Amino acid sequence: MSKKVDFLNSINGMSEADLKAKIQEDELRMKKLTFAHAIAPLENPQSIRFLRRDIARLKTALRKIQLGA
Repeated sequence: MSKKVDFLNSINGMSEADLKAKIQEDELRMKKLTFAHAIAPLENPQSIRFLRRDIARLKTALRKIQLGA
């Protein structure tokens, strides 16, 4: 749970441009992971799930900034 809290704390200080860049970077990383997993099983296949959830958290934070909440 500590990783999640650290991740959420790091998101709070980011600007809109930083969030967009991080989302693009993580989406590219997720594509590479899923492709690698399709070819050969990953050592930790749950890393794809964790990355997908982190992307969702980033998109939520971005939307929150865009709405001004």
